[in-house]
Amino acid sequence: MIELSEAFPETGIGEEAVLDLLGAAAMARAADLAAPDALAHMDPPSAPVAARMAYFVAQANQNMLHPATSPFATLVEARVLEWIAPAFGMAWGQFCSGSTLANLTALWAAREAGARTVVASAEAHISVPKAARILGMDYHPVPVGDDGRLIRAALPDLADAALVLTAGTTGRGVIDDLTPVPARWLHVDAAWAGPLQLTSYRDRLAGIEAADSIAISAHKWFFQPKGAALALFRSEAARASITLTSSYLARPNCGVEGTRSAAALPLLATLLAWGREGLAQRIERCMAITEELAQRLDADPRTVLKHWPESGVLNWRPVERDTGAVIAALDGTSSAFTIGETVWVRQVAANPHADVDAIWVRICTALG
Repeated sequence: MIELSEAFPETGIGEEAVLDLLGAAAMARAADLAAPDALAHMDPPSAPVAARMAYFVAQANQNMLHPATSPFATLVEARVLEWIAPAFGMAWGQFCSGSTLANLTALWAAREAGARTVVASAEAHISVPKAARILGMDYHPVPVGDDGRLIRAALPDLADAALVLTAGTTGRGVIDDLTPVPARWLHVDAAWAGPLQLTSYRDRLAGIEAADSIAISAHKWFFQPKGAALALFRSEAARASITLTSSYLARPNCGVEGTRSAAALPLLATLLAWGREGLAQRIERCMAITEELAQRLDADPRTVLKHWPESGVLNWRPVERDTGAVIAALDGTSSAFTIGETVWVRQVAANPHADVDAIWVRICTALG
């Protein structure tokens, strides 16, 4: 245990001493997201090549606000977006420091296009009502069915609304019906399940190409260091609506953020190292892990499976033991999610290195 003084140090101990002191502790006391029995939240281990490239990003400290201070990184960002945006039927996009900002960016464009209300599933990510509040837009949550999907029959008038459909809800991993709906703006929050578009599971995102905007979290199933996300747009007109300039800028500034890091470099390194096939294999491995665990949970008389996992998220509960006690016994490899008045165990297959048997042993031990 490192003892840190409560007082701001007057004198330093030197960089090497600090690295010796903190480096080992930072790794030894971190949650091991790549452990064989790690199946907890939507937090994958970083691709090793991305983690190593992130060192160079930090070392060079490029500012994406100005091409002159990020010449290579600017070219890289444009090329990565040229690869990814068309796969979703989008024309262009930008990097953001997380999908909360990606959703905010997209809904800002929706407001500029005339949307005055944000309509979303009652199980939409918290960043959606946050964005509505920041943008001064009314927020209308729509109830979900027993399967967790937005009930389309309950939709209000969408003539002046930005409708947000979710591809992979945080609690259940459910993908809303993405079939286009007449609305002022259609946004798909695909922070979690968006990368399925590059896999054999792409049919689960049918209709996503009709969206006006899409948010994808790169530090989820693109296996990138935090924070990196993408805001993608179908129309070039959206770019001008969220772009401002000033005399001190070398080029107009598009989106919410000004200064940004070169998050595209670690993603480029990952895509070059793995290719689309390698990325798909890792995501499909995560899907296979949840499907195997779902089969075991469904067959075990000690547990109840809520529904078949659609995008690598499991919801289950014990029959006899207290759910909270089981979550505590799983020790950080699960979380609680309440559906109606019932608390369920939530586990997410974000770790492609996980071992089904090791996870099952941990579950059985927690069940007693």
